[in-house]
Amino acid sequence: MLYIGNHTSSSKGYAAMGRQMVKNGGNTFAFFTRNPRGGNAKAIDPADVAKFLELAREHEFGKIVAHAPYTLNACAVKENLREFAKETFADDLKRMEFTPGNYYNFHPGSHVGQGIEVGIQKIAEVLNAVLTKEQTTTVLLETMSGKGSEVGSRFEELRAIMDLVEKKDKLGVCLDTCHVWDGGYDIVNDLDGVLNEFDRIIGLEHLKAIHLNDSMNGLGSHKDRHAKIGEGQIGLDALVRVIRHPALEGRPFILETPNDDEGWTREIALLRAKYAE
Repeated sequence: MLYIGNHTSSSKGYAAMGRQMVKNGGNTFAFFTRNPRGGNAKAIDPADVAKFLELAREHEFGKIVAHAPYTLNACAVKENLREFAKETFADDLKRMEFTPGNYYNFHPGSHVGQGIEVGIQKIAEVLNAVLTKEQTTTVLLETMSGKGSEVGSRFEELRAIMDLVEKKDKLGVCLDTCHVWDGGYDIVNDLDGVLNEFDRIIGLEHLKAIHLNDSMNGLGSHKDRHAKIGEGQIGLDALVRVIRHPALEGRPFILETPNDDEGWTREIALLRAKYAE
């Protein structure tokens, strides 16, 4: 089965997100746990969650993918920013237990001149501080494009973080097609080779979700500018090969394309039709 949906607004609650996704033709979705540019989190209504869980069962939803706020930087230079990251992480993981067994995705962070090795160490320290044995949520490190001082544009960097984390069974990876392309991995001409490299370095069993995006820029540009499906440098054919690749079967595919619900509905319908060919 193809689990596909888009990144949607969480402002109206879980049930509304689920209903909108069904309307869009999706059976999974991503959402920000709180204001993506700040620290505010809306209170969770258990009755609303119950309605969503019932809808998700009825429509055979795949796992949903929560997204940490962009302001969470686990390897920031300033201690107060790293403390904010820890507090936000810990609070979000508690909130995720209202919808148990799903994914919480985050950008590993930017080392801001400290160096990749220091960044990796600090990210692992935060993860070791917040991950618990009891949590049912899997935390996903997102592949990044490598702009600025981002950590995570190479598979080896994600592996290094994972190696330093004690509760490895609580970790996974979200592969973003725009980011890996911009990071220098040629998923257009050598998708098998990229996935084989991922498997060799990290292990495909750790690849839990995919952000399905086209890119405005060329291979290895390190820009991170998403494009609509089929309107960028990756192209429709290559992205269809991604959703149809047997090694990625059953993962949630999340559209983060510059669109509205009408546009996402068209993209989901297009990709479903191509998947079925």
